[in-house]
Amino acid sequence: MSKHKLPDGSEVYWDGAHYDADNASIQTDIPFYIKEAKKAGGPVLELACGTGRLTIPIALAGVDITGVDISQPMLLRAREKAVKAGVKAGFIKADIRFFRLKKKFKLIFIPFNSMQHLHDRVSLERFFERVRAHLSPGGRFIVDVFNPNPHYLVRDPDELIPIGHYKDPLTGRDILVNESYSYDRAAQAARLGWHYKRGRCNIGVKKLNMRCFFPLELEMLLHYNGFAIKAKYGDFDRSAFRSGSPKQILVCLAR
Repeated sequence: MSKHKLPDGSEVYWDGAHYDADNASIQTDIPFYIKEAKKAGGPVLELACGTGRLTIPIALAGVDITGVDISQPMLLRAREKAVKAGVKAGFIKADIRFFRLKKKFKLIFIPFNSMQHLHDRVSLERFFERVRAHLSPGGRFIVDVFNPNPHYLVRDPDELIPIGHYKDPLTGRDILVNESYSYDRAAQAARLGWHYKRGRCNIGVKKLNMRCFFPLELEMLLHYNGFAIKAKYGDFDRSAFRSGSPKQILVCLAR
């Protein structure tokens, strides 16, 4: 991944309005992050904030929050939504491996599997170093990624599975999204293709590459990059992490 450019396989972030329409049903993480942000009692930093899906509800809850993202289309949408909602939330275009802000934060979080866009050791080390540099003393760092499911890792790469549908923000016509999935064992990455279809017309395929973090590997990555894990949940209801948990949600402190 080159500095300040969208990582390879991040084509699904092509349009903020389409992204929001496609992800409108995702709500379960919002109360979790609002509670964590209010508990922090001070400045909050969201990394890979996208269109402000979480940033804006947190700002509406009265929290001082800044969002960082590398995608200009996503940030344009976030700023438009913040103005419409009447909230102040700073949105900054930056690479999460290299960002430098002139303040520290009591809570830093990277939600919605976004850390899975960091595929190599050097990128992860740079990212963790930037997080530590921006944490206030005693501040918390939260990461959430999916828990790899072996059933997905052996999917037929030629199989297309419907994963969602939404209304085109411009035309109001239905768009169906089908997914192809292959697992790259050498890179430890899920390589997805999202196939967009409007009626009978195929309107394009967007790539999404996600590094898979297995549970003990993720714990070791955090440990060796200077973090102590204080809590680990398997979903946003704060249930204990188990083999069948859909998520890995880790609340950490800098060591």
